Amino acid sequence: MNDQFDLFNPDAEEQPAAAPETAPPAIAASADSPAEPLAAPLEPAGEDDVLCGNEPPELPPAASGPADDIPPPADYAARRYLEYAMSVVTGRALPSVADGQKPVQRRILYAMHRMGLYRSPKHVKSARVVGDVIGKYHPHGDSSVYDAMVRMAQDWSLRYPIVDGQGNFGSRDGDNAAAMRYTEARLTPIAELLLSELDEGTVDWKPNYDGVNDEPCLLPARLPFCLLNGASGIAVGMATEIPAHNLREVANAAVNLIRNPETSEDDVLAMIPGPDYPGGAQIISSAEEIAATYRSGRGSLRVRAKWKIEPLARGQWRLVITELPPGVSTATVMSEIEACSNPVAKEKAGKKVFTPEQLNLKAAFLSAISESGVRDESGKEHDVRLVIEPASSRQGQDDLVRLLLAHTSLETNASINLTVLGVAGAPRQASLYSIIAEWCRFRLTTVERRTRHRLSAAEKRIHILEGRQAILLDIDRVIKVIRESDDPKADLIAHFKLSDIQAEDILEIRLRQLARLEGIKIGEELAKLRDEAAGLNKLLDSEDALRACVATEIEADAKKYGDDRRTLIEADAKVTLSDTKSLSIPDEPTTLIVSKHGWLRSRSGHNIDPTQLTFRSGDSLLACIPCRTVDALIILDHLGRAYSIPAADIPGGKGDGVPATSLVDFQDGGKLCLALAVSSDKFYLVAGDGGYGFRAKGEDFLSRGKAGKGFLTLGDGEAPAIFQPAPAAGDIACITRDGRALVFAVEEIRQLAKGRGLKLIDANPGKTALEEIIPVVDGVAGKLKGERLEVCRGNRGGKGKPVRLPRK
Repeated sequence: MNDQFDLFNPDAEEQPAAAPETAPPAIAASADSPAEPLAAPLEPAGEDDVLCGNEPPELPPAASGPADDIPPPADYAARRYLEYAMSVVTGRALPSVADGQKPVQRRILYAMHRMGLYRSPKHVKSARVVGDVIGKYHPHGDSSVYDAMVRMAQDWSLRYPIVDGQGNFGSRDGDNAAAMRYTEARLTPIAELLLSELDEGTVDWKPNYDGVNDEPCLLPARLPFCLLNGASGIAVGMATEIPAHNLREVANAAVNLIRNPETSEDDVLAMIPGPDYPGGAQIISSAEEIAATYRSGRGSLRVRAKWKIEPLARGQWRLVITELPPGVSTATVMSEIEACSNPVAKEKAGKKVFTPEQLNLKAAFLSAISESGVRDESGKEHDVRLVIEPASSRQGQDDLVRLLLAHTSLETNASINLTVLGVAGAPRQASLYSIIAEWCRFRLTTVERRTRHRLSAAEKRIHILEGRQAILLDIDRVIKVIRESDDPKADLIAHFKLSDIQAEDILEIRLRQLARLEGIKIGEELAKLRDEAAGLNKLLDSEDALRACVATEIEADAKKYGDDRRTLIEADAKVTLSDTKSLSIPDEPTTLIVSKHGWLRSRSGHNIDPTQLTFRSGDSLLACIPCRTVDALIILDHLGRAYSIPAADIPGGKGDGVPATSLVDFQDGGKLCLALAVSSDKFYLVAGDGGYGFRAKGEDFLSRGKAGKGFLTLGDGEAPAIFQPAPAAGDIACITRDGRALVFAVEEIRQLAKGRGLKLIDANPGKTALEEIIPVVDGVAGKLKGERLEVCRGNRGGKGKPVRLPRK
């Protein structure tokens, strides 16, 4: 986003933001409304009021009749539902961009502030705080208030906790906090950034639910807590998921934006490289992905746990997890490892059946992790310490880590959805830049209001002190006037030319304040207040001075409360299931048996005699393929489409096996034509009987789904003819069905990922079709050798020569 915000024009309009796709029409439309002045009070929308800056939808007219004044049920329900939806959006789920708090959190902080827990050396019972909140400001269930206060005290939920809890406030593993009658709480020092200026005219106030007390519409946050602690919530038609950020980085961006309103979005993103989660961990998404997410306000980042290898005696070692991604606990990781090691069988025909994937994964985990080799040692000394012991010291450390990252939450996606309430109360999906820019405008307005409040208080005090200073010069006359007057206040105003406020102050003054020393103190205080008033007037008269003052305060707060970044940002490749496929499958010899009718089975080992194999009536052997369990069986259908089946997924045992159609979905009436087991790092020759072909790497044949992938492009009437391993170098002999051969170097055949390839030999489907390709080994290629081999040598794509020499 390249648009800039006018930091000093409270009437500036916000640029329209794209509304969430799932938002109801009335809510989505609010994102396009212009921003109201930053200091405008938030008022609840009534039944006929404007809804978030837009007119309510026009309802169809009611049917005429005796009850014309009663709206139809559908119209009434629609209006009431919209009111309820906006109540949830603005009053429960979404945080304000100004102070980063939801209404219940704001009320908890204000109640604790009024209870004197702002700088209290002692904790008070949580039940007392909850009772004060629900009794004065939040007329809802006590559990909702207590749960919110518990989260505000958890250092693994909030980057900068604002409630200091004493007692059991839950755990990272999801354990609930103790009842509120057992726990105690007070505000943390950083709460000063939210509450210290509350009574200085900085924010607007509104009556509480019963009109007896007043509560602040917003808190005068001195830093953008919306980004510091983040927020999570689900409303009606929209949700928010704002991650935590580092205080120093956010403050630096805000200072630069305040000092220089022309600071670009790219500059801000350079100052804030990414989230800073309470639990640390590592963000492996690239800088471009992070920047794109911040610009759009929606996306996800890949987050990985941190670990270390601890060496033990006699060459042993163990893996220790020290930091976890957000929302992940040690209990979650342990349960996932247990699920992989002991999978749950599915009921089928009254029997418990394990899928090949479950069996392979179980074997991989049992071979990689020792029995009872996973334990949680987290405690007071270590917030997170999950110890995993390998089954053998010869186990590859990287292999174990990749296995765990692929199959557990040690590597996961952390979603980002920057949906917030603007200062004027309108919900919108914002970018990171717009959040900081709007908070800067709010902060400048707040400081301006604070300055006016302080100036008013200083001028009022100066006025009173000037009255005292005037009467101290003739105190005897003042006393005489008061003693002899029936209306002392009026006479003082008449004799000494005082104002009503000054006269009232003099009448209430104590005799000790008439001493000579008090006159000196009054003079000193007056001089100090006049200097202060001059400085305040300077701030109000100069935007540059106001900007410098706000930036200096932010820098001071960042120095006092800032800390180092916890989350490491270092781009790395995502670990996928395919990366660990070889780890979850034991690498053993196996033989795959494919019949002409498409039945598949496997036999352990390579010592299989094809002549001893039996098949269903009318069926016979197509291919007997020795390979490894980590390889993949590739089936080419008569249309040139390739289907991949992991060799480990093909069942063994006695019998005819399983039909290929149960493991792949043949497309467009395709039928099994050729089959071969491939390794991902080796090369293979593929050609049609029309004489066109190419070399391909084993990984090019693999496909994710059962539907396979288009691989070999065929001409009219052609069918796949060649599918075999390709020699690394040397010559090959292409032989046609009518007995012609062409010998050339295998390097002349192009390497492709898919396609038709190049012309290998002049051939056509039918009697002159390409029949086989034979590597030349030690000057021999089948029946070709010696002089005849040299006669058949030529350029790729030629017609070739007859295999046999003509008789003389």
